[in-house]
Amino acid sequence: MAAPADAAVLVGLGSDHDLPVVEQAAQEAAGHGRPLHLLHTFDWQAAFAADTVAAPRDHAEDLITRGAQLAHGIEPELTVRGEIVEGGMLPILIRRSEAAFLLAVGDSGMSGSGRCIPSDTSAVQLAARAGCPLLVVRQQPPPPGPVLVGVDGSPSSTLALEWAFECAARRCARLVALRVLEPDQDTDTDTEQLAEVVARFSARRTDVPAECRVIRGDPGQVLVDVSRSAQVVLVAARGGEPGRGMLGAVAQSMLYHSPAPVIVVRGLAEAPLTGPDARPNRDQRP
Repeated sequence: MAAPADAAVLVGLGSDHDLPVVEQAAQEAAGHGRPLHLLHTFDWQAAFAADTVAAPRDHAEDLITRGAQLAHGIEPELTVRGEIVEGGMLPILIRRSEAAFLLAVGDSGMSGSGRCIPSDTSAVQLAARAGCPLLVVRQQPPPPGPVLVGVDGSPSSTLALEWAFECAARRCARLVALRVLEPDQDTDTDTEQLAEVVARFSARRTDVPAECRVIRGDPGQVLVDVSRSAQVVLVAARGGEPGRGMLGAVAQSMLYHSPAPVIVVRGLAEAPLTGPDARPNRDQRP
């Protein structure tokens, strides 16, 4: 699907811990020329359990106000909208993601926690079920490294590569396209295929220096290791089976273990590059 022209970067703003999400989401919105939509969900049951019914609502409004101020500090001309909605955060974000350009959330404490994180964690569920690409933001700011993208040859990873070129262009950063091979895979063939698809995008984004890497090993572990020096990592939700509700092992590894922000690219119509004259589908979200 293509994003509506006025589709916003949507932020799930649950608490003060999500304010770093607003900062990175504002940068994404400004870079894409999109509005920013800050969404907080309100629980009336919790409100009635508080000392006063008004206190939780006042806190929610204050959180939205501070988020908007933070976003305008990143980009003063950015259009920012705040909304407080009654209901559960997860189902509301899944529903709203259908009309969003990008959804941004915190990582639910996954990165660097050293503990077991359940699969029903909000960030994991959104990565599997959202209707648009998902940006998962870490508490610690990323280093000024390259934009890293995992490419396995599937149409879904080709879309992730297209997004990665746009991310690198907006950040004035170099791009590293990484292919991880199993022990029995043909290195020469896969290296050639990766170089070919990267070259096709490079021809359209000549302002982005791109590097291809082919490494043998476990795909999830290799990407996590390389991501430690990246400013953002992009992966497809699931290489071979990108259907809704499906999240591949590599995407899960990145969500759980990568210290870098992760963009899980999903919710887009596939536009595989086939043939020597093929070009990316420019009707997709950039």
